[in-house]
Amino acid sequence: MPLNNLTHKDYTIRGDFYQLKLPLNIEYMIPNDDSVRLLGQIVEEMDLTELYKTYSRIRKKQATPTQMLKVMLYGYMNNCYTTRKIESACKRDINFMYLLEGSPAPDYTTIARFRSLHFAPVSENLMAQFTEILAECGELSMKNLFVDGTKIEASSNKYTFVWKGSVTKNQRKLMDKIPAFFKKAEEDYGFKIVYGDKIKMYHLKKLRRKLCKIKKDENIEFVYGIGKRKSPLQKTLEQLDEYISRLKKYNKHLHTMGERNSFSKTDPDATFMRMKEDAMKNGQLKPGYNIQFGVDAEYIVWISAGPQPTDTTTLIPFLNSIKSHLRYTYKNIVADSGYESEENYVYLDENNQRAFIKPSNYEISRTRKYKADISIKENMIYDKEKDIYICSNGKRLVVTGIKFSKSKTGYISKKTCYTCEDCSECTFKSKCIKGNSKKPLEERTKRLEVSKLFQQKREEALERILSEEGIELRINRSIQVEGVIGEIKQDMGFRRFLCRGKKNILAECILLALAHNVNKLHNKIQSQRCATYLHPIKTA
Repeated sequence: MPLNNLTHKDYTIRGDFYQLKLPLNIEYMIPNDDSVRLLGQIVEEMDLTELYKTYSRIRKKQATPTQMLKVMLYGYMNNCYTTRKIESACKRDINFMYLLEGSPAPDYTTIARFRSLHFAPVSENLMAQFTEILAECGELSMKNLFVDGTKIEASSNKYTFVWKGSVTKNQRKLMDKIPAFFKKAEEDYGFKIVYGDKIKMYHLKKLRRKLCKIKKDENIEFVYGIGKRKSPLQKTLEQLDEYISRLKKYNKHLHTMGERNSFSKTDPDATFMRMKEDAMKNGQLKPGYNIQFGVDAEYIVWISAGPQPTDTTTLIPFLNSIKSHLRYTYKNIVADSGYESEENYVYLDENNQRAFIKPSNYEISRTRKYKADISIKENMIYDKEKDIYICSNGKRLVVTGIKFSKSKTGYISKKTCYTCEDCSECTFKSKCIKGNSKKPLEERTKRLEVSKLFQQKREEALERILSEEGIELRINRSIQVEGVIGEIKQDMGFRRFLCRGKKNILAECILLALAHNVNKLHNKIQSQRCATYLHPIKTA
């Protein structure tokens, strides 16, 4: 006998045996202490006016923006990041159905559009609101901010790189070829184009117009294909088109790159940087973003994304972003040695904030090798009244000038130059003067460049981190902000972005932060640890 056709779209055709039955009221099936209820309460307390403004109209019989926000956050709370998985959960998971409140499950394209078109423009506003709610509940200390960064891989192919060094090199080679080509074209076709020391794009376009005019006036036919000989004019014009195309491409790449050294073709906002997750153990660079976390009482109070491969230049933009969105300012900024710079110290002092930043030489300065190194200024005697350094051989290093250096961010640092009065016939010369130089060692003289302001700020920061308060804050920094990064990367399993573009990346980061904060608040409520800000120092 022929088998029954099982390809019907209606799966209930065989009767009630295959029909899924749910009670009309599913709320009683969810435990009273479930985190989904806490999420619903928090979102209902938020002002979503700006989110609703991103819609031209809201259709009936579909999930509202409030419900969509709840669904997105609950998906990220449960390590469900792809829109297809969230769509599937809305159809099968009772907690997602509870958040939808009877509305039909949105499809994956609707969820993706909500994340990029509606949530991304207002993500920082919602993050600020959530932080204010935590502050009003007494969950934040509003005093100590723990800052750290991590690199997360972009949604981009790791072989789509464009390097600034390569682009500038090829552009320079091309610009070296153009003058000879330009001169030959002028001689061959008997015209002259006026230009200065440098041939620019509009000069090339002017040359092209003249060549095209000659083609039109003389009715020269261009040929293509195998076995056909091109005219000299066609060859010249095709060569010129190639030069113009390449020059446009190089200029576009340099404009896209800006101050960065690289970018990815599939995600131009991503920068190639070294990741800790190095499966091949070859130090391969991957496209990614540097994500900065600001943590207080184990909650992420602010988050930002940037293209900087190091943390040094991220602190000031990060704190400025906090200042522009939150109503209060943190008094103590606790960070690791990667954030130490004179510019950061000066900025914190000007804003009446205390820097608990570990000096970059803190660990190495405690070693025996460092203490025995006579070449560094820390192991020389400094006479403050005479403003001189005295080396291990008793020679004096006196002030010989002032040097100003400008950083990538535009900060100007003032350095005092010290030079030894007499380095000849010094027995410690080989140990004292280091570094590569074309001059022989006998002709070299010991020199130092010292930023007195940076030295003063570093000593003040070192004194603070060695105090009882500084020790407690340093221990909590490694627990809180590094713990948050570990939870997001390991527990939540988020190691690669799904979106592209800086705005979408930031929106995804804020979704992660909000999801983490709801989970953290839920855990603190259940374990009765609310309003605890610092972990106490354990003593033996």
